[in-house]
Amino acid sequence: MTVIVRFAPSPTGYIHIGNARTALFNWLYAMQNGGQFVLRFDDTDVERSRQEYADATLYDLHWLGIFPDQVKYQSQRFDIYAAAVEKLKAKGLLYPCYETEEELELRRKIRRSRKLPPVYGREALSLTEEEKAAFEAEGRKPHWRFLLPNYATDPLKPRSTKVSWVDIIKGKQTVDLASLSDPVLVREDGTYLYTLPSVVDDIDLGITHVMRGDDHVTNTGVQIEIFKALDAEPPVFGHHNLLTTASGEGLSKRSGALSIGGLREDGVEPMSIASLAVLHGTSENVVACHNMAELAQHFDPATVSKSSAKFDPDELVTLNKTVLHGMSFADAQDRLGAHGVSGDRAEEFWLAVRGNLDRLQDAAGWWRIVRNGPAEAEPLSEEDTEFLRTAFDLLPDEPWDKNTWKAWTAAVRESTGRKGKQLFTPLRRAITGRDSGPELADLLPLIGRESMLARRP
Repeated sequence: MTVIVRFAPSPTGYIHIGNARTALFNWLYAMQNGGQFVLRFDDTDVERSRQEYADATLYDLHWLGIFPDQVKYQSQRFDIYAAAVEKLKAKGLLYPCYETEEELELRRKIRRSRKLPPVYGREALSLTEEEKAAFEAEGRKPHWRFLLPNYATDPLKPRSTKVSWVDIIKGKQTVDLASLSDPVLVREDGTYLYTLPSVVDDIDLGITHVMRGDDHVTNTGVQIEIFKALDAEPPVFGHHNLLTTASGEGLSKRSGALSIGGLREDGVEPMSIASLAVLHGTSENVVACHNMAELAQHFDPATVSKSSAKFDPDELVTLNKTVLHGMSFADAQDRLGAHGVSGDRAEEFWLAVRGNLDRLQDAAGWWRIVRNGPAEAEPLSEEDTEFLRTAFDLLPDEPWDKNTWKAWTAAVRESTGRKGKQLFTPLRRAITGRDSGPELADLLPLIGRESMLARRP
């Protein structure tokens, strides 16, 4: 059996790191099993769905390193949903309901007042043809509910009916259908809610494994019954915990918080995002992986925690540093060129500065320092000024290499008697304008003697 997974976002906003978690779980599972990855846009909500969001999602996935084998749009598949609707109607499993939302809410309030669960009471099953015709004459259009198999012979007398499955992430899961309302599958205007198209697509596309957030556990109990009603075998399900902010707040496409596009613009590397999105909230240590193959070695659905995964976005900065520190010049070259870092010594420069970067674009600042000197000179005491003038007078002749810094500072120490911070801090400030940064032994050969002398105070 070929493993076929899917990621099914609704194109109603830009995907965030929580959505990426679901996409990556599926992508890595397909990688591990030699399977296929389907990107399916759940765009049946015509009013809120936008092609620009779908395009942005595809771009974000490619940027992360996810390349779908197929891309499908539910809005182009209405014919197969209509066929499924007719099949369920023919089996007597989809029935018309005429209640308004106000009427339904009143019934829920009445049930709550009686200490009963606020589930739909299947009143529509008792409607006569004359009553239905009267509603139609009023201009009411029916919505259609799926009849859950939670009864023996009389659907008006539901009983406890357990649906169980072995979840590849959470273990055995059970949903009692008696605690649920019959789900609405078709709205009054004939459009479809999420539940039916999702099942029909999974059947039609041969989806074998569905991994998604654990907010879908209850949906799964319902969908398993719809699979059966459509004479199909349900896929294997897995429900992962959700990423939340440190305060426990959920992520939302509508708010745009921690969107993949926003993180990209902020200079966060794709593998920093992927590493955190996949490994946070598992028993694995969150380490910065440098490619998908390495991340796949750390990914195991069975290690996912049962509780939500709270994270601090600052963790991305730490991971980013590690990813950049291990990034080859070949991988960084094109992007460095876009920031003006190019030429014969670009690779030598990258290897010198990458370990001190939070974000790749920070390299541009160091490139300017190497080529042109500090943007602003740090104020110096009279004593430090005299020290630096003496130090610069002791600069050795070229050629320079990585040993030049050690030889020069040794000569300065012997001439001035300074050592430790008193020796190194004024030199670093004069050369770079900063108190910390890449090893000066690596920078000096890049700067050169002529440019160094121009920094003499």
